Amino acid sequence: MATRAPQIDGRRKAAAARRRARKEEIIAATREIFDSKGVRDVQIEEIASAVGINRAIVYRHFTGKEELFALTLVGYLDELHDAMRSAVDSSPDAREQLIAVVGAFFDYGVAHPAFVDCALALMVRPGDELLDDISEGALFRLGRGITSCMTILSEVLADGIGAGSFTVRGDPAVVANTMYASGLGALQLARLGILVTEAAPGIPTVAELSSDLVRDYVVNSALALVTAPRPATA
Repeated sequence: MATRAPQIDGRRKAAAARRRARKEEIIAATREIFDSKGVRDVQIEEIASAVGINRAIVYRHFTGKEELFALTLVGYLDELHDAMRSAVDSSPDAREQLIAVVGAFFDYGVAHPAFVDCALALMVRPGDELLDDISEGALFRLGRGITSCMTILSEVLADGIGAGSFTVRGDPAVVANTMYASGLGALQLARLGILVTEAAPGIPTVAELSSDLVRDYVVNSALALVTAPRPATA
């Protein structure tokens, strides 16, 4: 018995390593499909085929499509974190850091439209549904990926407040989360590329909307949000 225990333990570790490797292989295949054709209409069967397995094996590793999408999103968030961190390091000035960080977020989203699709696909789901459909471990990884990006923005805001450069009404973390959500919406608008206006009262018209124009708006909106004048005191 003394010799069997280490053997059993070794086999368990080897099996766990194989499961982790298979799981990462499925996530990598999902990312490759997302990057090549987008998120919409991607089916589990297509992902399984890319790995050379059947869909039943995919469901052995993930609770469902939502969990697989969430863990694929983690990879995008890790890359976004690196881009945002580099943006912060580009200048010691809080205002320039904010411009660079918001710009880096927007540029990453333009370069990786599947990131936007994946993030929005999860954001439109009620929180209680996500808790039901995604395992605790996957939610932890997703939350860690999101907060790693949010923390960078929150730190820029907090440092700007401390230096007297910014005036933020409310919790910087809430402001950072709002910027993140509105930024995803702006990225979707930039991809749509259509500006809806009125040619005359009650007469709608559409015009082309450039990504650069949306980017400028997102950056300027972020600056306006943190440089609003302090409310007058009696």
